[in-house]
Amino acid sequence: MQATTPSAHDLPTPGVVTFVGAGPGDPDHLTLRAARMIGAAEVVIHDRLIGPGVLDLIPATAQRIAAGKEGFGPSTPQADINAAMIGAARSGARVVRLKSGDAGIFGRLEEETDALDAAGIEWRIVPGLTAAAAAAAAIGRSLTRRGRNGALTLLTGHDAEGFAEQDWRALARPGAVAAVYMGKRAARFVQGRLMMHGAAPDMAVTLVENASRADERILATTLARLPAAAACLDGPAIMLCGLAPHETAARLPELRKTLP
Repeated sequence: MQATTPSAHDLPTPGVVTFVGAGPGDPDHLTLRAARMIGAAEVVIHDRLIGPGVLDLIPATAQRIAAGKEGFGPSTPQADINAAMIGAARSGARVVRLKSGDAGIFGRLEEETDALDAAGIEWRIVPGLTAAAAAAAAIGRSLTRRGRNGALTLLTGHDAEGFAEQDWRALARPGAVAAVYMGKRAARFVQGRLMMHGAAPDMAVTLVENASRADERILATTLARLPAAAACLDGPAIMLCGLAPHETAARLPELRKTLP
């Protein structure tokens, strides 16, 4: 295949902030456009959970600014992140704001675009693969299935106010599928809310830690055992409520992490 010369649309523009979805960690999951944007950046402001293989694509000459946030842990103030983006853009640099997964899914994207709008800074978005898709692929499952669930809920385990309330009655219905982001520490809360609204204790729940990465780990459990399963995990994890690993996929060595 003959290589093509990237157009101006394919590269970061000086003085414009480009939000790039870095995917769940594996650099092979980057879009081609995302990889080009990272490779041409002069300033990269990146999240804490960006995969090391993705960070390796940042040019050695580029300025790196770590802007990590951790639930219930140390976090870079949002005001500092906004100031870093605005300052870098006003300097005329090619700025990439590198966010885990897809920037538009629990990534505070609109808080940051609002700050750029207020400062008169242009911006654009390059979407990325979200962790729920990578986790479902890892267990050989579809996030939707005709006759099972015609809707998919993406929800967060906690927000700025603490554990996040949801439409638990809808999520507890048989066949419902939900992907819970940042839910590891909210496992007992999620379990209690779902069972309070009628979810069966034997509802399948699969936890995928470090989705798509070399140290990916999968725990297949039930709603009744969810808190114990979550306590076994150390890294960032996504919770797939209503999904168990596919029978074929469950035979693979990396999926034999099923709780008794």
